[in-house]
Amino acid sequence: MRTFIYFSSTARTTGNFSNENLIEAGRMDIVCHAIVNAFFLSHKKREDVVLHLVFYGSPDPPKHLVIQPEKSLPETGKQVGSLDLSKKDVSNFIKKMLYKYKQGKNTEVFKGCFIEKKNLFDVINELKKEGKKIFILDEDGESIRKIENKELENAVFLLGDHEGLPLKELKRLKQECGLVSIGNKTYFASQTITIVNNELDVRGI
Repeated sequence: MRTFIYFSSTARTTGNFSNENLIEAGRMDIVCHAIVNAFFLSHKKREDVVLHLVFYGSPDPPKHLVIQPEKSLPETGKQVGSLDLSKKDVSNFIKKMLYKYKQGKNTEVFKGCFIEKKNLFDVINELKKEGKKIFILDEDGESIRKIENKELENAVFLLGDHEGLPLKELKRLKQECGLVSIGNKTYFASQTITIVNNELDVRGI
């Protein structure tokens, strides 16, 4: 299972935004593109991705959303379902999750999809406790093509929106996490997710 964390400093933290102008909703359009590129292939959806969304926009930050396929039943190993999400309905999907937030709770809005109030560092620390290695997508990092499979098999890839990761916290993040690069060009966040997915696909991870 591959894991991504997408951080947005501006994405709205309530569901009262218009689908007609996602840019004004704190660049929720970028969030939608990130979701599409994380989960959608031609004529099917990925079942090997977990996406964490961390929003720091107004009016009620932070919000932490988790989107993942349903897990297999441990007693049978049988897949019980996949992510119930369509490309045309991504923004409504996000709105519904934000509307269902309940103070002090980690609420399951759809099967395998949760929302709670949690900041970026708490999300990262929780994943570290699960034994995952955190990589920041950074053009100054080590090329992903030079990193061994064993390091990527349980990795989490952290990337920011058009404004990047929070500057006052970035120094600490770089000290605590590995840095990985996908090349010497600057890509959109959604494109970065596609490239990482492709690299892991090619390796069979």
